[in-house]
Amino acid sequence: MHHKIQIPPLKNFLGIIIVIIISLWIKAELTSESGLFYLSLWIGLMLGVVLQRSRFCFYCLSRDFIEKKDASGLLGILLSLVIGTIGYHFVFGAFLIEPVKPYLPPNAHISPVSLVLILGSLSFGFGMSIAGSCISAQLYRLGEGLLSAVLSLVGVLIGFIIAYQCWNFFYINFISNSPIIWFPHYLGYGGSIFLQLLLLVLISIFLFFFHRPQNKLISHHWWENRWPTYIGGILVGLIGMIAFLRITPLGVTAELGRVSKLIAGYFEMMPSRLNGLDTLQGCISVVTNLFWSNNGLLISGVVMGSFAAAVFSNDFAIKVPNKNELARTFIGGLFMGFGAMIALGCTIGNLLSGIMTASLSGWVFLLFCFIGFYVGWAFRIKFDI
Repeated sequence: MHHKIQIPPLKNFLGIIIVIIISLWIKAELTSESGLFYLSLWIGLMLGVVLQRSRFCFYCLSRDFIEKKDASGLLGILLSLVIGTIGYHFVFGAFLIEPVKPYLPPNAHISPVSLVLILGSLSFGFGMSIAGSCISAQLYRLGEGLLSAVLSLVGVLIGFIIAYQCWNFFYINFISNSPIIWFPHYLGYGGSIFLQLLLLVLISIFLFFFHRPQNKLISHHWWENRWPTYIGGILVGLIGMIAFLRITPLGVTAELGRVSKLIAGYFEMMPSRLNGLDTLQGCISVVTNLFWSNNGLLISGVVMGSFAAAVFSNDFAIKVPNKNELARTFIGGLFMGFGAMIALGCTIGNLLSGIMTASLSGWVFLLFCFIGFYVGWAFRIKFDI
């Protein structure tokens, strides 16, 4: 018996058409020397599609495990870390034949391990729970039509500006003398891969122990079904490897940091100097006057890719938040912005890229971000917010 192949209605392709037109306009605006900018846009488009279709949201997947014992989402994240770890270590060899101290791969997200990193991780995890999504998920949910994501991102920018006021104190007293620990320095590339994979396997066994399979609704229209998170994990790992090889490791806060610095400077709220920030490797950005930037086009691509995927799958809907949602997402954004700035990255730039890079800072962020998430989740449950 032959089954007829279902073709989505023409209206489902509207988002794809709009995104193609915008991307062609951006290409026309870029100079011939800006090829990497355009590649950043397409990496962002691919990432936005994957995040939206696989529901690759750290908060949502962690909440599924806490509330339903559904570990499939977190296992998908671990799979992305496995793929990325192996891919990143292959890329390292193009930059450093031997991982000799103190040399580090250029642009890799390897941050100092300090009390400030712990504070930033806790703040980010707590804010993620209060806002209901991490920063990357706010971007892809904006593409789905979630208007509260705009206010959350405004909160993130303000959180960055608040963090700038504290940065010099944190840097002088805690960060400047803190160790930067990159596993290949101590174990070589082979030993680093072994350690990373061992840790990821142990965490996977722990999650499998508590996992309870869930019955999930399946639509008879193939384009409406979400992708399994393990598919998203594989694709995010591969996209991360491509981004690192051709441009820079994945991250979504560098452009937000750039914009927040410009805003703070305009309102004369920017310190005259941020001590040591330009010497650290993380998902950070220096202030430039360029309208286009690699990270700016990447996060624009995330929103656009999510929009195209959401329209195609009938997931797009304008969602107007109520007052409680607006307050919650804004406050959560403040905590996320503050945490991302002092920790030098978020769940994409610090957790995903940091762990894939085999940096201890990525693992520290993972642990304390999850603790912050759990505190925020318990807070929301207790006060029903």
